[in-house]
Amino acid sequence: MTLTRQEVRDLMARHGLRANRALGQNFVADPNTVRRIARLARVGPGDRVLEIGAGLGSLTLALAETGADVTALETDRHLLPVLRELVSSSGVRVVEADARGLDWGALLEPEPGPWALVANLPYNLAASLVVDVLEAAPAVGRLLVMVQREVGERLAAGPRAPGYGAVSVKVAYWATAKVVGRVPATVFLPEPKVASVLVALDRLPRPAVDPAIAPYEDLFALVRAGFGQRRKMLRRALAGLATAEDLVAAGLRPEARAEELDVRAWGTLAAWLTRRRDPSASSPSPS
Repeated sequence: MTLTRQEVRDLMARHGLRANRALGQNFVADPNTVRRIARLARVGPGDRVLEIGAGLGSLTLALAETGADVTALETDRHLLPVLRELVSSSGVRVVEADARGLDWGALLEPEPGPWALVANLPYNLAASLVVDVLEAAPAVGRLLVMVQREVGERLAAGPRAPGYGAVSVKVAYWATAKVVGRVPATVFLPEPKVASVLVALDRLPRPAVDPAIAPYEDLFALVRAGFGQRRKMLRRALAGLATAEDLVAAGLRPEARAEELDVRAWGTLAAWLTRRRDPSASSPSPS
């Protein structure tokens, strides 16, 4: 069972509910869409699934239909009683929690993994939440997220693509990412003024850059600096962090711009700088 558009309207009217703009709420109100999301998430019997921002439970019910063991997070105290009542017969565990600043280990590690994360994410928090999960929740092996189109394109972008930026590099450090579908505004209540896409992310067996040769914080200090002045050549954008000679030693052109470098190129530069500071550090490797 999932919720039709009229059923979502009736549910909201009966309980006096309205979408909370501050929480970025747009409820999915189309059975075909939520079942498509569940299918693209590749979940089924025996899988452990975490849903962030379950809302009124339309996607939650579609995930439960697959036979997966679903844990649904929701922070809106007005929605929680309705959500609990709606999914009570589906075996879903409902947790009152805000995904921002969540202790992922306490939530996920008591249960055997790996986990899949499936969510309709608020547009203003989507990128930061995805990165937080990749950084802090290693038990989550794959994600299927519905996000604003521009955000989705940034998450999945490669070098030289229009949306490629620091977030793209950070995602590529941890996972492969691909836009796997588009979602029209008409399936939401209320209808957003932006287009949405579905992005599938699969965690890599190990980070794309070995943290032993290029420390994570050092690597992304370079990435942030490079994209902070993305119109400038690297020798200018990275002034104070790397010289033109450092760039050449790392196999990079000083005239290149940040958008030309993939995560491994950034890692090679970070590894070179680490070795220059500490000659006893390990030599760089491609992975």
